[in-house]
Amino acid sequence: MIREPIVSGKFYPAKEKDLRQFIEGVTTVKETSKVCAKGVILPHAGYIYSGKVAATTLSKIMPAKKVIILGNNHTGYGRDFALWAKGSWKTPLGEIKIEENLAKKILDSGDTIEEDYLAHKIEHSIEVELPLLSYFFKEFEFVPIACMAAKIETYEKCSDQICRAVKTLKEEVLFIASTDMTHYEPDQAARKKDRLALEHIINRDARELIKTVKKENITMCGIAPVAILLLCMQNLGATKANVALYQTSGDASGDNSSVVGYAGVIIQ
Repeated sequence: MIREPIVSGKFYPAKEKDLRQFIEGVTTVKETSKVCAKGVILPHAGYIYSGKVAATTLSKIMPAKKVIILGNNHTGYGRDFALWAKGSWKTPLGEIKIEENLAKKILDSGDTIEEDYLAHKIEHSIEVELPLLSYFFKEFEFVPIACMAAKIETYEKCSDQICRAVKTLKEEVLFIASTDMTHYEPDQAARKKDRLALEHIINRDARELIKTVKKENITMCGIAPVAILLLCMQNLGATKANVALYQTSGDASGDNSSVVGYAGVIIQ
């Protein structure tokens, strides 16, 4: 089953040459020593706004061969926790194959995450990460999971289901959660709210993140994928995290009156 891109030419350049030039242009610092990451949090807006944050973050980590991408479900279509289990996804840099063995293991390890393709058909949060990953990682396979907001207990079930599958593999798996941070607030207010959320992300504390997001009305769209990733990181023994880069859309547009926040986080 082939998944065609839906935001190519809108969120990122549709032509390979233009895409490579853009990524090279925003990756201004060439990292000579890269870290081995267990998890990464990346934004998923148009590259003109969030591309520098995502590219800078990925430039700092070792390439992975197997990747699980937890994305947001903005559309409401499909299952609450929907896994695309077979085939490949097209990008301007070539097709990226689904890691079908890992996908099957996850589906066989529980019933919270289900095989479903509808949730992915017009959802952009995972697609936007793929050209960047292809540029930095070259060859890799992945498992995409689109996630709806739910209770912490449901996120824990998702985490348990994923980790049971991952622990059966000999190879390392990189986890990626796709989210933007505060939406459409003045730059200063957005940065203040996002600092609160990032503090809990750095501490790898999903429960406190969820509490703070609700209490402070922080409009990060990917609370579900981030919470599941943090729970997986706890389960798999991650010990530290740091913010690789944080910006708002105002850094790109010059308009600070109403911005969206973007964070790149590396978890080891």
